[in-house]
Amino acid sequence: MERLERSGRWLRAALARGPLRRRLPALLLAIAVLGSALKDSDLVPDTPLQNKRNPLNVYFVKVAWAWTLWLLLPFITLTTYELGRSKLLYGRTRSVLLVLRRLGALLVGTAVWYLCTELFIYIENLTGECSLQGKPSQPGQPPRLYGSKRECQRDSGVWSGFDISGHCFLLSYCAMMILEELAVLEALAIEHSSKLRVVINVLLVSLCSLTMIWVFMFLCTALYFHDFSQKLLGVLIGLAAWYGTYRFWYLKPFSPGLPLPNIPLSSKKYSYSR
Repeated sequence: MERLERSGRWLRAALARGPLRRRLPALLLAIAVLGSALKDSDLVPDTPLQNKRNPLNVYFVKVAWAWTLWLLLPFITLTTYELGRSKLLYGRTRSVLLVLRRLGALLVGTAVWYLCTELFIYIENLTGECSLQGKPSQPGQPPRLYGSKRECQRDSGVWSGFDISGHCFLLSYCAMMILEELAVLEALAIEHSSKLRVVINVLLVSLCSLTMIWVFMFLCTALYFHDFSQKLLGVLIGLAAWYGTYRFWYLKPFSPGLPLPNIPLSSKKYSYSR
């Protein structure tokens, strides 16, 4: 337990505060640019991470939104309710309503993930063409026209289209979203002996570990996959989705709202390390 508490305290200082949240977008853009430059210069050594079947890619990145969703769901619920039921904020009923409102951020994130993924697929299908290597067309028959990547791959073909990096989009969006939601810890007061503190520490360590995996796999994507323009556009869309929600829409009254309410952070009452 003491090791968990120390880990939670260190991670709060390193990841849950504002400076990293402000610097991560620039860091992600720098990784995309420098990683692409190294890839194009053939300076990247061969490693197992260049194989799309590596465990981190298969069991984490391929289901990145699911990992992010199922860890943020209990974290947002517990921290928002605990913060909301404080006497300086709301009663129990309004705390539940506040939790439901804040969980709307996960619905928004799911919609962003789905719509952007579908958009990327549409653009790749619209701009691509199929190459059937080693499979000549039958005499007297016109070559078959393929309307999508799936149809092409079904006939063992290779589809070449503008493939916006879904990894760069989703990993950047998930990492920024996690850091935004961790900001609530700056205003949360929980006793050291509380079981709730242990649960939140476990979730904190898990979310911070997940964020580091997302940034690391973002680096791997920049070094080994996609063209520069595809990666740059992917990360720009991911950062635009984060900025448009947490820096614009969530400031409006009719929105899920920000994780950190407008309360005096200097108050000892709201110090998580109490």
